Amino acid sequence: MVDSSSLKAYFDKHPLIGGETEFIRIYKGYSADGKYIASNREGSPRYLLRTYPMEQDSGRRLEFSGLRMMEAQNVNCSRPVEIGTAPELGIGYILATYIEGNEAADELPGLSEEEQYQIGESAGLELRKITQVHCPHPLPSWEEQVTAKHRRYREKYAACGVSAYHEAELLAFIDDYFHLIKDRPNRFQHDDFHIGNLIVKDGKLAGVIDFNRYDWGDPIHEFVKVGMFSVEISVPFCIGQIQGYHRHMEPDETFWQLYSLYLAMTLVSSVVWALQYVPEELDSMLERIARVMHDHDDFRLIVPKWYSENKDKYRTVV
Repeated sequence: MVDSSSLKAYFDKHPLIGGETEFIRIYKGYSADGKYIASNREGSPRYLLRTYPMEQDSGRRLEFSGLRMMEAQNVNCSRPVEIGTAPELGIGYILATYIEGNEAADELPGLSEEEQYQIGESAGLELRKITQVHCPHPLPSWEEQVTAKHRRYREKYAACGVSAYHEAELLAFIDDYFHLIKDRPNRFQHDDFHIGNLIVKDGKLAGVIDFNRYDWGDPIHEFVKVGMFSVEISVPFCIGQIQGYHRHMEPDETFWQLYSLYLAMTLVSSVVWALQYVPEELDSMLERIARVMHDHDDFRLIVPKWYSENKDKYRTVV
């Protein structure tokens, strides 16, 4: 990993971030990228600099083009400025505008329930804009992609020696509803849309960050992180995200069936992922899975209790 002083020396003559710029390392998140805030001498943030290994450059240029698509869609997110390589440092880099504020995960607990709902509502509207973008090139169908991926995870899960809470009910639900993935669209996916990747400032949504995992697929899959993570911090936010995305019309049964299917599939893959990457977090992941199973009454319910019991509390009149 390149240190801040080396970055400063390399970029000292860059027309945008040269001269008086200081680089402040960001340590949050699971990404192996180097992330730095480029600030002037007074400490005012100017840009976000992400660095990555040179061998990832072709893939990162796709990421940069994804940010360009979001800019064209007027999504409230960082604007792409420049992508390049620094061979002397062995890295590639993406330079983007910096969104000031704090993660929604940190800000939401200190706000009123109405404010939390309104931020979720704004997030849902942004997500709707994100998922309107169609894939510009041919891709395998969503059904093909999901089937292959889920098969791999089921095989690894079966061999891992760990059982999720009420495993039989979980796996039966997936098998019963799996046919619903047929003919689903391939649209732009942020693919990590949750309160850790949303920035809040002054009680408002300031923007969406971290598009480095973007993909193509069913827009409803974007809601998986609502049930997995965001609901643990703020139920009003999650209800707002769902209702904002649907323009305050109640989601139909197809939405909830697919939402629950993708969430159930994620419970299986989460066990495999935790064992492989963060085994020290396995117990907390199993507790999260048990909570999701309770939310859905072991998937006898496709609408989670946290939504059905609270959906009319915060609804904005439009």
